[in-house]
Amino acid sequence: MAKRIGSDEGFTEIFNREVGFSHPRSISRRISASEGIVKKLDLYGKLNGHEGCVNAVEFSSTGDILVSGSDDRQIMLWNLLNGTRTLTYPSGHCENVFQTKFIPFTDDRTIITSGADGQVRLGQILENGKVETKRLGRHHGRVYKLAVLPGDPNVFYSCGEDGFVQHFDIRSSTPTTVLYSSPFTHGCRRHHSSSRIRLNSIAIDPRNPHYLAVGGSDEYARVYDTRRVQLAPVCRHIVPDAPVNTFCPRHLRETNSVHVTGLAYSKASELLVSYNDELIYLFEKNMGFGSSPVGISAEKLQEMEEPQVYTGHRNAQTVKGVNFMGPNDEYVMSGSDCGHIFIWKKKGGKLVRAMLGDRRVVNQLESHPHITFIASCGIERSVKLWTPVSNDVMSLPENIEKVTESNRVGREEQSRVTLTPEVIMHVLRLQRRQTSAFTERRYVLTDVDGDEENEAQFISGLVAGDDDSSERECNVS
Repeated sequence: MAKRIGSDEGFTEIFNREVGFSHPRSISRRISASEGIVKKLDLYGKLNGHEGCVNAVEFSSTGDILVSGSDDRQIMLWNLLNGTRTLTYPSGHCENVFQTKFIPFTDDRTIITSGADGQVRLGQILENGKVETKRLGRHHGRVYKLAVLPGDPNVFYSCGEDGFVQHFDIRSSTPTTVLYSSPFTHGCRRHHSSSRIRLNSIAIDPRNPHYLAVGGSDEYARVYDTRRVQLAPVCRHIVPDAPVNTFCPRHLRETNSVHVTGLAYSKASELLVSYNDELIYLFEKNMGFGSSPVGISAEKLQEMEEPQVYTGHRNAQTVKGVNFMGPNDEYVMSGSDCGHIFIWKKKGGKLVRAMLGDRRVVNQLESHPHITFIASCGIERSVKLWTPVSNDVMSLPENIEKVTESNRVGREEQSRVTLTPEVIMHVLRLQRRQTSAFTERRYVLTDVDGDEENEAQFISGLVAGDDDSSERECNVS
C-alpha cells in the first residue's frame, strides 16, 4: 500500500517548515511526488478545437498556457485557468505539425514548430495579437523533434530524417549543421540514404547543455558534445561525427530489429530511451558503451550494469515520446497503442497508474512544470488534461493484466514476423527476380542508371521499411 501523509505527519512537516528545519518547498514537493497523489490522477477536461490529430503539446514556463500543434497545421494557445483557447494561427507548414515549443524568456510570444514537410518555423506573437511566421530552415525528410537550449532565448536544435542535427539562432537567417549520424558498422562514410540514421528524437542534458542525445532508425542512443563539432553551413556531404557516448540494452545491441522513438533527460542527467515495439529503459552515465559499441568484449558487456526497464505498454504504430513526471522526476510516463497512459515509479519500474487516454493511441505526454498536472494527446482531435481530482485513491484497472499481456503478445508476434526465415527468404527471392529482370533489360534500356537506382530503392525500402512516401495522415509524434 502506498504511504499516505496523515494528519500527524502533515503537522510535523508544517512545523519543521515554519521553524526552519526544512526548506519551504519540501512539503509541497513531497506531496506532489507521493504515490497517493499520482493515484488520484483523473480526467480534468478536454481542449477541443483542432480538426486533425493533435501531435504536440507543451506548457509555458509558468504553466498557465499550453501550446498545441496538429495535422490541421494550426497552432493553438490555451488558457489553462479557464480552459479557453486564446489564440489560433496557421503555422505555415504544408503538412502535419509534429512539434511546438515556447522559446524561453520571450513572455510566451515566440514559438518554434517542425513538421512532416521538413520545415522548422518561427511564430512571433505581436503586441496587436497578430502572428508573424517565417521559415528558419529545412531538413530533407520529416522533423519530429526540437530541443531548446536551457536558459537561452535564441538557440535551439532540430533533428531530421536526413540524419542531420541543425543549430538555430533566431537572430540569424541561416541554420548551421552541428552533426550527422550514421551507422557504426557502415564502411562508406559518404552521405547517402543507406548510411544515415533517420533521427526521430533529440534531448539536451540539463546539467551539461553541451551534450545532445539523439535517437533514430537503429538501436543506439548517441550522445554528442557540441564543443567537439564544428558549425558549418547545412551540407549534404559531410563526414559523420563520433559521439562521446552510446547507450543500448545488451540484448538489443547489433540486432537491427528496433529503433528509438523517444528520448528524455532527467534533472539528474539520466537518459530515458523508448524503443518501437520494445520497452523503455533508463540509463545512467556509467552504462554507456563509449564512443562506439563496436568491438566491445563479451567480458566487458557482462560486467556492465543493466538499465532500469519499464514494461506494459506498446509502441508500434506511431513515433511516441517518453517523459518524466514529478518535481524531481520521480515517475516515468508514456502513451501506448492500446490507448492507455502508463505511469511507473522511476526507481524500481513499478506501474502505479494506467488511464484510458484515447480510443486508439496516446502519443505525447507533457508534465506541468510545477504541479501534478499532465497534458496528453494522440489520434483524437482533443488535448486531455489530467489532475488529482479523484476523491479516491485509484487502483490499476481490473483488466490491466489483459491489456499488458495483449501488448506483450503483440510485440512478440511482430518480432517473429520481422525475423522469421520465411520472410527473409521471400525478400531474397524478390531481390533475385528484380536483379534478373534488370539484367535482361539492361541491354535494351538506355537509362540504366535510373533503373538501377529505382531497383535499389525498392529492395532497400522492403528490407528496412524506409518508405518516405507512406501515408502521413495521423503520422504523429
